[in-house]
Formats: sequence, C-alpha cells, structure tokens
Amino acid sequence: MRIRFARYGMKKQPSYRIVVADERKPRDGKFIEVLGVYDPRAKEKSLTLDKERYDYWMKNGAKPTQTLSEKVRSQK
Repeated sequence: MRIRFARYGMKKQPSYRIVVADERKPRDGKFIEVLGVYDPRAKEKSLTLDKERYDYWMKNGAKPTQTLSEKVRSQK
C-alpha cells in the first residue's frame, strides 16, 4: 500500500487528492480512501490531511511516497 497524490482538476490547473492505493495501480487509478487534498496553485500551497486516518494507514503498513512525506513534514 502507498499513500500518494492522485491528480485531478482541469488541464494546466492541477489539484491533488492524497489517497491510499495499491502501489501497482496507476497514479489516477483506483484507490482505497481519500485522506486529504493538496492545492499547489494556492498562495500558501494548502495541504489538508486527515491526520487520524493517515496515522491509521501508516500503522497498518502503508508507506507515503517521497514527495508526499516531504510535503507533510514541511506542514508541521
């Protein structure tokens, strides 16, 4: 299991959902649960994350991608 970004939004206006997905699935493919959203276009690059569910999935063996873990660390 991976905790990663899944892109959505219009062309050239990206927004990302933070999802738990099987690492073999494509980036925008099936996912198990949405944990939050990330908007890189916002002035303060807003990251919204359900911390309880994030911790739950981490305890159950899901690993965040490198990019996501950097974003989460910078928010603390």
